[in-house]
Order: sequence, then C-alpha cells, then structure tokens
Amino acid sequence: MLKMVKKFFDFCGPKNRKKFYQSAVLGVIEALFTAMKIPAAFFAVKAVLENRIDLAAILTVVGLMLVSTLGKMVVNRFSMMLQTEGGYDTCAQKRIEIAEHLRYLPMGYFNDRSLGHITSVTTNTMEQTGDIATRAIMMVLQGGITTIVVALCMLVFDWRIGLIALAGIAVFLLVNQWTNRSVERVADEKLSSDRDMVGVILEYIQGIAEIRNYNIVRSNQSRVQKAIERKKKADISAELAAIPAVGVQNLVCKLIGVVIAGASIWFFLNGTMAIAFTVVMLLCSFMVFESLDAAGTYTALLKVIGRGVDLANEILDIAQMDIDGEEITPENRDIRLSHVSFAYENRKIIDDVSLEIKENTTTAIVGPSGGGKTTITSLIARFWDVQKGKVTLGGRNVKEYSFDSLMENFSFVFQRVYLFEDTIANNIRFGKPEASMEEVVEAAKKACCHEFIMRLPEGYETVVGEGGATLSGGEKQRIAIARAMMKDAPVIILDEATANVDPENEKELTEAIENLTKQKTILMIAHRLKTVQNADQILVVDKGKIVQKGKHEELLAQEGIYKNFITGRKQAVSWKLQAE
Repeated sequence: MLKMVKKFFDFCGPKNRKKFYQSAVLGVIEALFTAMKIPAAFFAVKAVLENRIDLAAILTVVGLMLVSTLGKMVVNRFSMMLQTEGGYDTCAQKRIEIAEHLRYLPMGYFNDRSLGHITSVTTNTMEQTGDIATRAIMMVLQGGITTIVVALCMLVFDWRIGLIALAGIAVFLLVNQWTNRSVERVADEKLSSDRDMVGVILEYIQGIAEIRNYNIVRSNQSRVQKAIERKKKADISAELAAIPAVGVQNLVCKLIGVVIAGASIWFFLNGTMAIAFTVVMLLCSFMVFESLDAAGTYTALLKVIGRGVDLANEILDIAQMDIDGEEITPENRDIRLSHVSFAYENRKIIDDVSLEIKENTTTAIVGPSGGGKTTITSLIARFWDVQKGKVTLGGRNVKEYSFDSLMENFSFVFQRVYLFEDTIANNIRFGKPEASMEEVVEAAKKACCHEFIMRLPEGYETVVGEGGATLSGGEKQRIAIARAMMKDAPVIILDEATANVDPENEKELTEAIENLTKQKTILMIAHRLKTVQNADQILVVDKGKIVQKGKHEELLAQEGIYKNFITGRKQAVSWKLQAE
C-alpha cells in the first residue's frame, strides 16, 4: 500500500508532491483533532460517574468537542484544496509532458495501436489520476494516519487496548496485501481493454467514409461492440475481484472493534480497568477503525492506479531522438544523403541510397508505391534517424542540429492535410503564430484561397471541423500551402500534394504551389506528368534504391520504370469514352 502511495507521489513531480506532503501533514493534524474526542469522552464519563457535573466539566467537554470538530473542518478544507489542486495540476502537467515528449519520438512509433494507447492514457488514465486516483490515495493515507493516531492515544489510556488496536492494524495490512493481489490479476486486463476500445473507436470514426463506401458497417460495428463488451467484462471482473477482498477488510475492521470492546469489558470485570476507562475504550472501539474501514474501500483501486501510472511512464520512457544539438543556421540548403540505409520493424525500406539536392533546385521523386519515396523525405527532415550513412543539410549532419532549428528549414505539404478545429486564420497562423491578420490574408491570396474563404459564413474567423472536415480536399490543400507560405522555410517538401485534387481545383492549387516554391529548394513526390517533367532532377525509387536519375528527357531515352510511368500516364490522359 505504501509502495503504491510512493509511486503516485513520485509520478506527481516536485511541485505537486509538495502539495500532497503538505496535505499529509495536515492529515496528521486532522487526526489529532479527531483523537481529541477521546479525552472529551473521558472527562464526560468521569464527571457523570463521579456526579461532578459542574460548569467547569461542561466547558471542558464542550470546549474539547468544539475544538475537535471545528479544527477538523478547517484543516480538512485546506487539506482537500491541496489534494484537489495537486491532482488536477498533475493531470494537466502530465498531459503537457506527454505531448512535449511525443514531439521528438520517431514517426515510426505512431500507428493505429499507439494512437489508441496514447489517447487512452492522456484521457481516461489522466482523468482517473486527477480525480479518482488523488481521492483514493489520500483517503487511504488519511485513513491510515487517523487510525494510527487514535490507536496511539488509546495506548496512552491503556497500553493493553492500544496494543490490540496496533495488532489490528497489522492484520488489516495483511488482508490488504491479499486485496492488492486479487485486483492485480485483473488490473492489466482492465487497462488493456480500455486502451483497445479507444483504439477501435478511433479507427472506426477516422475510417467512417471508407466503411460506408465499401458497405462494411456491420463488420466494423461488430469490432466496436466486441471491444466495448470486452471492456464491460473487464470492469465487471475487476469489481468482482475487489468486492470479496474489500468485504473481508471491512469485516476485519469490525471484528477488531469487537475484540477491543470485549477486552475492555473483560479487564473491567477482573478489576484491572476503571469504569471510566472502560466506557471510553468501548467508544473508541467504534471509532478507531472508522477511517481505516472507509479507506479500505479505496485500497482496491491502488493497483489499477499504479498500473495507470506505469502506462504513462512507459510513454515518457520511450527513447526520444537525440534533439540536443546546436542552434545552426546553415550557409546553404544543399541536401546530401550518403550511403543511407533504414529499416522499420526489421523490414529494410531504404538500402544504401546516395543523392544530392542543390539549393534552389527542384527534385522530383517517382516510383512504385511502397518503394521508399516518402521515407527518403522523412529521413531528410529527420522524422526518423538513419541506421547507416548520414544525411546533411548545408554540409552539416542533420543530427548536429537541434530539432527545432532543423525544422525551421522545412515546410511540408502532404497529400493528407490536417486542419485543427479552430478558425481558418489560426490554422494559417500555425506557420507563424505571431502573424498579423494582414499577413494571414496576404498568404491566403498567394495560396489562391482568399476568395473561397471570403465566401464562408464568418470569413477568416470561420471555425473548421476537426481535420478540416467542413472543407473540400482542394480547399484544405490550399490552406496548407498558405500555412507553409507563412512559415517561409527555404526547403519545401511536397508529398503528392496534388494527388487527390479534382480538376476544378487543380488550376488554383498548381498556381498556389508555384507561388509557394519560388526561389526555394523543392523536393516533391508526385505521380502527375506536369509536376515532374520540369524538375531539375528526377529520382526513380524502387525497392529502397534509386534505380534511375536524371532529367525528364534523359530518362525518357532510357528503358525503365520512368519511361513506363510516363507512357502509362499519357495513355491515361488520352483515354476517353466514345459513342457507338
């Protein structure tokens, strides 16, 4: 039990741990106020038995009870405030800490499974930490403190009864160990089912368009239902495991109270305890384990809380990329890969690739799907670290840069654009948070999206749905280009930015890209003839290797993937329906 309390306090960090320590100290004071009821009861009983009920006796008893009650109320108020602040602040700080930690993890970590895990930890687990965990930990701690203080006070009145009370605490702790073991067996399944349920629901929501398109609603609903059913069974199993153990704990508390009462009566009958002490000990037999009895209900949660803390720490313990480089401003933006190899989950993606991209030139990367095109751009931007060879920017290894100073050199426009649930103006400002409204509008005009923005109900203050769901694909792409323009980075990476754009938007999008890429170093992944034929160099990537390299005319003169690619594209463009 104490091990779990320590683990939680360590997790909270110095600032909030201090608040919990202060709350624990106040808990001792609160327990002392609670224990003041014992001398109050003693003086009351003694006054009655000695038939000495006078003003002094009444004031003594009433004064002790008032001090006990009011003191406990005041101290409890401050203690609860510290616990609440510490709990919610821990929740907020750990969410921020996890978010900051995720910024510098290799992109390979992020997949459907990890997203469900991250979402579950940062929502459900942190919510439990801020509310349930804090209350459970402090209730257990406060219950233990109060019981020990009351038992020590009983020890002062009668050492025999005090020893029985302390022995009862030891028995309770033994039973509590059994409780923890009972819950431990189901704690992992409870948290695992929670994580998997969140992951399945996220996948269902994100893929709802495809699910409807291919009429697989029923099968996917079945997956969601199974995940929810598993979560329900895990929660029920956790409760069924905890209820008998907690019940035994509560029974132990009651039985020890009975033992204390019986021993007090026995000592009175054999003449070794005065009647006043006997009556007080009988009252204490009901009071001593009252707090521990209530705390015992929460001890069943300690294992689940501890496992939740472990899950959060597991994310924070994932090795980050080495980001503590220098703040470097390169003399130029020449990019070079030298004998680079990279594998993901034991599958080689890039195999001994070398290439050079000169500053202010355009390089197009083409090739079959899965050949490694996107991985090359990710290695250049250091979304992953190479396993062999090196990547340099301006003659310096990208690992020598601090991550933030490296990112200042790149802007990205991806095939799948993500817009945040915020105003269009703020989505554009992601490229430059301090930008004025005039700068936002200027970037939007260059990106050919000013006109459609002005047609929206609130113009630039229109809030787009999460992911940009309320805008078309072409509109999202142009806002992403405006965002990249706002950043004004010297190297632009375009990952099939025009792949899924309809013909109506293609002209505007092409113009927007031309405005974005003026006097920049361009690295583009593309399948459209228009976007590759004017490149300064074209790299053909297949099975993790560069199999062809040159200009459009040079590669057309060679037999190979590029010529077949261009021929196929021309045939697709010339294809049309003919009436019979």
